[in-house]
Amino acid sequence: MTPLQDEFRRAVADLQPGEVVSYAEAARRAGNARWARSLGGFLSEHGDDLPWWRVVHRDGTLSAPDRADQRRRLEAEGVDIEDDRVVGGVP
Repeated sequence: MTPLQDEFRRAVADLQPGEVVSYAEAARRAGNARWARSLGGFLSEHGDDLPWWRVVHRDGTLSAPDRADQRRRLEAEGVDIEDDRVVGGVP
């Protein structure tokens, strides 16, 4: 794994249950918000053992190919979802 991928892994692994952030915020926590797209690619390839469901689009919409699974996981953590969007927005 590259140093950048290690930072992506750390940023996502550190997300707590019920904490939802945008790709840009997760990338910012890894070092630079402009890496948001790269972080998305990383999660699609290496996210199986990470809480990937806690990362959504900047407007709060769910981002997983299986949105029903992402919604189920977030709701189980107490996150309010309406029309496949996190209620209240995300950082």
